[in-house]
This record gives sequence, structure tokens and C-alpha cells, in this order.
Amino acid sequence: MITLLKNIECYCPVYVGKKDILIARDKIYKILEPGFFKADGKIENIIYCDGLAAFPGIMDGHVHIIGGGGEGGFTSRIGEVHINDILQAGVTTVVGLLGADNQTKHLSSLLAKAKALESQGITTFIYAGSYEVPIVTFTGDITKDLVFIEKVIGAGEIAISDHRSSHATMEKILELSTKVHMGGLISGKAGLVHFHMGDGKAGLDILNQLVAQSDLPMEQFLPTHVNRNKVLFEQSIQYAKMGGNIDLTSGEEAGITIPDAIEKLIKQGVDLQRVTISSDANGSIPEGGVGEIQTLFDDIRNCIVEKNINPEVIFSLVTENVSKRLKQHPNKGVLAEGSDADIIILDKNYQLQKLFSMGKLMVNNGEVV
Repeated sequence: MITLLKNIECYCPVYVGKKDILIARDKIYKILEPGFFKADGKIENIIYCDGLAAFPGIMDGHVHIIGGGGEGGFTSRIGEVHINDILQAGVTTVVGLLGADNQTKHLSSLLAKAKALESQGITTFIYAGSYEVPIVTFTGDITKDLVFIEKVIGAGEIAISDHRSSHATMEKILELSTKVHMGGLISGKAGLVHFHMGDGKAGLDILNQLVAQSDLPMEQFLPTHVNRNKVLFEQSIQYAKMGGNIDLTSGEEAGITIPDAIEKLIKQGVDLQRVTISSDANGSIPEGGVGEIQTLFDDIRNCIVEKNINPEVIFSLVTENVSKRLKQHPNKGVLAEGSDADIIILDKNYQLQKLFSMGKLMVNNGEVV
């Protein structure tokens, strides 16, 4: 299938003006000035996009695709995420993971769900492990998991500063991180250690020790939920200024909301290339309830509408930055010739109108196809 998007405002995520985008199968073939391509019958599908804007598909780096929860007893177990919810949130790539419960939730189910979602049209990756250390793995060794299990891109979410964590020592976490690092080197993958940050008194102490006392690259560590309370958020600002990467969680109400967090990071002079946002979808919320993937899109839109943050700036936090963390750049997270045709199309009010994932139209006029 060859599709032409005509006269569309193009955010790559950097704004490059009005363009025509030619999609061939699952790739962006060309991005050229409007009118270059002629409607001569060779192009099978032409979509006129006057008044609309194209952005890279959103990449959500933290989704409980088989459901999280379980800390409140068996009835608190959360169900699987549905493909329609993912697509209507403008998301074309997800990273799945386990949380606190690795007894009734299993890596084999996580992998199966990731493959199911990919067969439904989106790109998926997973973390091996869960909250505790030593971590659960497929092969008995995280290095082997990274080398031999295609979808595994690191270990996570490892809980620290949380009463639900296994309270592993810095030495144990360093040993784990070293094995993940080696697995990433051998496999050519990201080799991330993705840390769940709780409300514990230690905050980022263990992570700061890891950076100070080890020779591992700082970009290997990715702490998430850092906007869950004011103290942790202030620590994360300093961590980012030191050169570390941080991940904020959308839908946060008890801590710092995404619009307020991004506004403060900008005022504090934090390099936003160090920042990503994820949804924690289908995970349990400490105050009660279930995380929703739609909050990711809603918070991005609120940053633009309520805080007047430049669209190309805020969208980079859920597209290009995530792609770089996952070592998927430039195939993912950008609109560029040769990149995967993951494209969301928004109207003037920044509402989702269309979504292409790997070149296929998955959402049309705001509804899942």
C-alpha cells in the first residue's frame, strides 16, 4: 500500500512546515514540499490533511500490558491492556513489564501479550524482572535473556525506596546492572535498568551511589515515577542536571502533575533531552484506582493547551527521547525518510484524528479502524 498525506503540518518532532508525506508499506519513503507528488493513479491512497498536523507515534516506555496490582489481595489484580485503548491514546510503541506481583503474573504471559499486541499492529518490547532482586528471568540469567530473547531490552521495574521492594543492597543492584550492561553490549540492545521509585525515605540515594561508585554508564539507569512527591522530584532535578535520565509518570495527581513538572524542569534549566514520560498504564495507583494509558496523551495536550509549551518540545519527551533510550533511533520516534511509518495526526485542538502504525491506518476520524 502506498499512501500520500498531502499538505500536512509536519512535526518530526521538530517543526519543518507544511509537507507531503509518502508512506510505502511500513516506512516513510519521502517527505517533500507540497505538490511534488502528482495524483496520477500510481498512489493508491491520498489523504488531504489541510488544517491537520503530523507527529511521530507516541512511545510509552512503561505499560503493565498484562496488568499490575495484586498488593491488595487477589481481587486487586488488574487486567490486561486492550489494543483499542493503546491506539486511541496515540501510542504506537509500548514497553511491557511486571510490577510487584511476580507470583500470579509471569514473564511468559508478558511475552505472549507483547507478541499479541504486535500482531495487532503496534511495536512492543519488554523488561525481564519485577520489583524484587534477584530478578525473575526467562533463562535464569539476565545477560542471556538480553542476548537470546528478542523483545527483552533490559531489567525492570526494580523497586527501590519502597516498602514493597526487596531492599537489595547497592552491591546486589550493581551486580545486576553489570550483567544487564554486558547483555546490552553483546546483543546491541539498550541494556536499561528501569527503577521503580517509591515514597521511601532513601529517595534516589542508591542510584546516586551506583553512579558515584561504579564505572557503568549513567544512561543505563532510568528511574521512573520521579514526580510522585515533591522531595523525590527535587532529587530527580539534581540527578538530571548531573547527566542522568529521568522518567515522569502521567496521570499523577497526588504528586506533581506532568504540566507542572515540565514547566518547573524548563524553569530550572534541565536539559529536556534527559526527560521522558510514560503512563504506568494498567498498574495500581497507591491512592486507589488503575493507571490509564490515555493520561499520557491528555497530559501532553495539557502541556500545550494549559502551559503553552511548544508542541515540538513536549512531543519529543514521548517520541524521540524514548526512541534514543531504547536504541531505536532513527527508526522510531521521528518522522524521517526511512523511519517506520508510525504517525499520529492531530487537529487544531490537538485531538487525535488519525493514527498510522507501521504504515497501516489504525485510527480514522478518532475511531479505531
